[in-house]
Amino acid sequence: MKHLIYILLTLTFVAQNVPAGTTHNLPDMGDSAGGVVTPEFERRLGQAIMRQVRQSADVITEPEVESYIQSIGYQLVANSDDNQIPFIFFIVNSTAINAFAAPGGVIGINSGVILNSDTESELAGVMAHEIAHVTQRHMARTYEAASKFSLPMMAAMVGAIVLGALNPQAGQAAIAAVAGFSAQYQINFTRANEEEADRVGMLLLVRSGFDPHGMPRFFQKLQQFSRYYNSEAPEYLLTHPLTTSRIADSIARAEQYPPRKYSNSISYKLIRARLKADSIESAKDAVKFFETSLETGGYPDMESARYGYVLALTRSNDFARAREQLALLLKNDDENITYLLAAARLESAQRNFSAATGIYQEAHKLYPDYWPVVHGYTRALLDAKQPVKARDLIRKYGRNHEHSLAYYDLLSQAEAEAGSPAEAGIAKAEYYYLTGGTQLAIDRLKFAQLQTELNYYQLERIKARLTQLEYELTLEKELNLVSEG
Repeated sequence: MKHLIYILLTLTFVAQNVPAGTTHNLPDMGDSAGGVVTPEFERRLGQAIMRQVRQSADVITEPEVESYIQSIGYQLVANSDDNQIPFIFFIVNSTAINAFAAPGGVIGINSGVILNSDTESELAGVMAHEIAHVTQRHMARTYEAASKFSLPMMAAMVGAIVLGALNPQAGQAAIAAVAGFSAQYQINFTRANEEEADRVGMLLLVRSGFDPHGMPRFFQKLQQFSRYYNSEAPEYLLTHPLTTSRIADSIARAEQYPPRKYSNSISYKLIRARLKADSIESAKDAVKFFETSLETGGYPDMESARYGYVLALTRSNDFARAREQLALLLKNDDENITYLLAAARLESAQRNFSAATGIYQEAHKLYPDYWPVVHGYTRALLDAKQPVKARDLIRKYGRNHEHSLAYYDLLSQAEAEAGSPAEAGIAKAEYYYLTGGTQLAIDRLKFAQLQTELNYYQLERIKARLTQLEYELTLEKELNLVSEG
C-alpha cells in the first residue's frame, strides 16, 4: 500500500514543488492538453507508475504469457490513429476482474480478465478500451478539466485516479479525501471518458479483425456478475462505471458492422489454459481439475484442456503421465511452438538438460525470432553449463529485437558465466534502469568501469550511457519522480 500512496504523493509534490528556475532544463515536448501536462511528463509518470506496479503487484513475467498479451496489444495499437506511443502491456497475476490504463502507455490486465472471458474478442475488447484511454489522453484531459482548481488539488485528484486504477478501494477513499472538489463534476467527466473509450475501442476492434460484439458481451458479463454478487462486484466496475445505456450504445455500435465468423486463436486457448493451471494453488487440485475436464468434456476446448493437464502433471512431478499426454498433442501438431516449449520444460524439470537443449535447438530453427524460444534455449544452455553458447545466442537476438527486462536479466547472467564481468555489469545496469533504479544503474556502471579487462569500446559505451543516465536522474529529481535520499 505504501507504494500506491507514493504515487499520489509524487503527483502532489510535482504540482507544488517543481521550481520555475529548474524546469528550464527540461526538454520542450510541445503542446499538451491545456498546456498543463506534456507527453514527456506523461511518459515519465508512466515509468514511475510502472516502477510501483513491479514493486507492489505480482506481474507475470513468463515469456509466453508476456508475448501473447503484447501481441494482442500491439495488433490493436497498430490500427490506432495514434500509434506512436510506446505502450507497455503486462498481466497481473490476480483472478480479480480488472484492467487499467496509466499515463505513458502503461496497460495492465489482470489474469482474471482472461480467465473470465469466453472469446479472444472479449479480451481484445477490454484491451482496446484501455488503449483508447491512453490514445485519447484522458489523464491529461483530467488535468485540463480541473484547471480551475489549485495545482495541488489537481495533482491530488489525478493521483487518486491513478491510485484507484491499481487499488479501487484506496482510490475511492483518496477521491473522497480531496476537499472542495465537485464529486458530480468528476463523475460526469469519468463517464465521458468511458463513452469515448468505448467508441474508439470499438473501432480498434473492428480494424484489428476482432468481433465488435466482444466488447458489449464482456460488459454484459460484468453486469450479470455484479447482480449475482452484489457485495463483491468486479473491481473493474469501481474504476470503469458501467450503465445500461453504455451497454446498449455498445451493442448498437457493434450491430452497425456486417456479421462475420470469428474464431479464437489457438494461442488464446492455450494461454487461458495455462493461466487456469497456474491459478489453482495446489498442483494436485490442478491435475484433478483438468483430469475431470477431459473425462467429462466440461472444458471449452479439449486440446487446451489436455495442455493444461500436461502443465499440471509437470508441476506435480508426474513426469511419465505428462510425457504421455504431451505426446498426444504433438502427434496432431508436431510443430506447435507451445507444445515444443512444454516438452523442453518437461525435460529440464527432470534435469535432462541435453534433451532440453536439443528440443530448443529444433524449435529455434522453426521460430528463430520468438522470444520465449530464445529465452528458454538460453536458460537451458546455462543449465547445461554452456554459457558461451548461451551468451552468443541471446546477443544475436538482441541485435534486432527490443530489449526487455527479462532480456537484460538473462544476458547479465550469461555474460557473467561466460567470463565477461564488464558486459554483465552493463546488462545489469539496464535491468536496474528498467525497474526504475536509475541510481542503481549508475552505480553498477561505475563499478563496471573498474574492471581491468575493459577495452576502448566498452569504456566509451559505459561513459556514454553514464552521461545519459545521469541526465535522466537529474530530470527525475526535478520532477520529483525519484527520492533525493
